[in-house]
Amino acid sequence: MYHNPVLLQESVDGLAIKEDGVYVDVTFGGGGHSKEILNRLGSEGKLFAFDQDTDALENKLNDGRFTLINANFRFIAQYLKFYGIRKVDGILADFGVSSHQFDKAERGFSTRFDAELDMRMDQSSELSAYQVVNEYEFDDLRRLLFQYGDLRNANAIAKTLVERREEAPIKTTEQLKQVLGRFLPKGREQKILAQIYQAIRIEVNQEIAVIEEFLLQTPDLLEEGGRLSIISYHSLEDRLVKRYIRAGQFEGEPEKDFYGNISVPFKKVGQLVTPSADEIAQNNRARSAKLRIAKRIKD
Repeated sequence: MYHNPVLLQESVDGLAIKEDGVYVDVTFGGGGHSKEILNRLGSEGKLFAFDQDTDALENKLNDGRFTLINANFRFIAQYLKFYGIRKVDGILADFGVSSHQFDKAERGFSTRFDAELDMRMDQSSELSAYQVVNEYEFDDLRRLLFQYGDLRNANAIAKTLVERREEAPIKTTEQLKQVLGRFLPKGREQKILAQIYQAIRIEVNQEIAVIEEFLLQTPDLLEEGGRLSIISYHSLEDRLVKRYIRAGQFEGEPEKDFYGNISVPFKKVGQLVTPSADEIAQNNRARSAKLRIAKRIKD
């Protein structure tokens, strides 16, 4: 089961769709955003979608204007070039993990099920949660738990993992819970587990690096006036998007010319958009979603 698409109308509105335009949905999932884009396209319009998860291929839309590419969106320019596309009118991204991945027990994404430590969005990928938990050095574990999980006791959690895995490998989500039991106080167990899982998942799927690589390609791909519509969930993701839209880079401030002007590829459109109380009531996973929209401006 794939979730209802988050901020559906708002994110597709943000693309300011032209009927004969070319658009890309880089996170196809259940196809909710793609269906809405197709609804607004005319007969000459085109939509390309990306998803690295082979399960998502079952949701392929039967529409002559639509092409589904089974690949990570970090390769967006490369694949679009293969299809003869060098410029597009809009790109939509929803960085959330799909409900389908959370709800499929054997994928190991959810704290609700006992399963092997996996968490790979791309099932052909070599790096899994098992390797992260059992083979990463202490410093690397501590870093990812702190950076990606916002865990203040990352040091102690990493130390416990390293000590316990020397006795026996930690193979399943249930074993991971047992090993980290002392860090999971009653009443806050699910929240802290979710932070730990999130940190491991981001590392397994290289999510931050993927977003950076993707964003860096968007200025060259978008036509002047083309739109970027991006939904983030984690503060790290949102910070990258916000900084890139504002400054055209991820750290520091853009260089100024002799007159104090800065050259950036995008101009933000409107303010930050968050889900309504009604949407959150219907879909709890929307609660942390943040939508940012930007327009490609002349170099």
